Amino acid sequence: MSYIPSTPEQRQEMLRAVGAEDWKALYRDVPQEMLLERPLDLPEGMSELAMSRAMEAMAAKNRLFPTVLRGAGAYDHYIPAVVRSIPAKEEFLTAYTPYQAEMSQGVLQSIFEYQTMICELTGMDVSNASVYDGATAAAEAAAMCRDRRRRVTLISAAAHPDTINTVRTYCYGTGDELRVVPAKDGKTDIEALRAMLTPEIASFYVQQPNFYGQFEDAEALGALVHENGSMFVMGVNPIALGVMKTPRDCGADVAVGEGQSLGMPLGFGGPYLGFMATTAKHMRKLPGRIVGETVDSRGERAYVLSLQAREQHIRREKASSNICSNEALCALTAAVYLSVMGPEGLAEAARQSMAKAHYLCRKLCEHEGVSLVYTGEYFHEFVTTLPRRDEALKALEDAGILGGLPVEEGVLWCATEKASRKELDRAVDIVKEVLAG
Repeated sequence: MSYIPSTPEQRQEMLRAVGAEDWKALYRDVPQEMLLERPLDLPEGMSELAMSRAMEAMAAKNRLFPTVLRGAGAYDHYIPAVVRSIPAKEEFLTAYTPYQAEMSQGVLQSIFEYQTMICELTGMDVSNASVYDGATAAAEAAAMCRDRRRRVTLISAAAHPDTINTVRTYCYGTGDELRVVPAKDGKTDIEALRAMLTPEIASFYVQQPNFYGQFEDAEALGALVHENGSMFVMGVNPIALGVMKTPRDCGADVAVGEGQSLGMPLGFGGPYLGFMATTAKHMRKLPGRIVGETVDSRGERAYVLSLQAREQHIRREKASSNICSNEALCALTAAVYLSVMGPEGLAEAARQSMAKAHYLCRKLCEHEGVSLVYTGEYFHEFVTTLPRRDEALKALEDAGILGGLPVEEGVLWCATEKASRKELDRAVDIVKEVLAG
């Protein structure tokens, strides 16, 4: 059965126009062993009731932990009920990416408000309508920093491994080079960075706080990068921005990050939200859409898609980005969360997360064999040694607690404002029992 809205004669005419005898000729560059020469072995269709039962059975295999002490890029923060309610309204709940002529003023305003809040959060002048996730945002930022003379990107080894790999993949696709700056004592090795800053370096990316939870000396790193004439990109945790200096204050040219902690549940992998913001000087290099405020013919406030400087449908042969989705629903969720929390609420969530992480660390390190691996200042994540690691994490899991993430150095723990002191003490007691056994 064909679902293509054209007649067989029209299709044949189109094939002749491109010099193809039949539709198979369109795939002549695909290796023959990759082509499927038989019908797909698909099961028979299911009734709605049968499908619902099958989906429920699959969902039942997922494990939900009442207590989560793991982060590593996805964080279990409290989400106020209204944050879940507003984006679920049918006028917002759509996967479609609308374009200018089809966009309602409500959708445009929601994106505009989101951009405004991201600018306030990062200290930057302009934000786009978001990209797929934080790792993609970092890769897009690296791309926007390159020019004809500077094609090499530097990234800190203390950044999230997934971010490093995503930037590496993007560089491979464009034929550019990625170089990783070594870490020392859980932070970027500033002397190694100094030695690696050469005339072909386009930008340097650092994560703040980094993958190990450590606060980097971002201002010193940025000053060094700018001395080389390169651009400074900071990947930031938006909750941490409630208490730490903005990327703008640290001298960043571009601020990016993962917006999942702004009202989006862990969700078994997504959907998540990448945010990007920059200074007015670099506005035209931003990918995606930028919504602006103007006035209509009657002088009343109106919102428009004011800039799409790097979109693939504008001078496609010269496009430096293929981002086309504006992640509007996730951006709306983040905007609602920031509106509900306000500056004080966000700062309080950050303070509580930081305080509870330090409490958890202190209690864990009271036990023999457990010690803090990196002694620098940290936000809400930290790495400790942990004897009998697998046993301890399994015991926590059996008790309904998702423990820290196993890493080469030990265990990467995390605490947010959701973890009560009672839950933290219970987790520590379980670890103590394992170590004493």
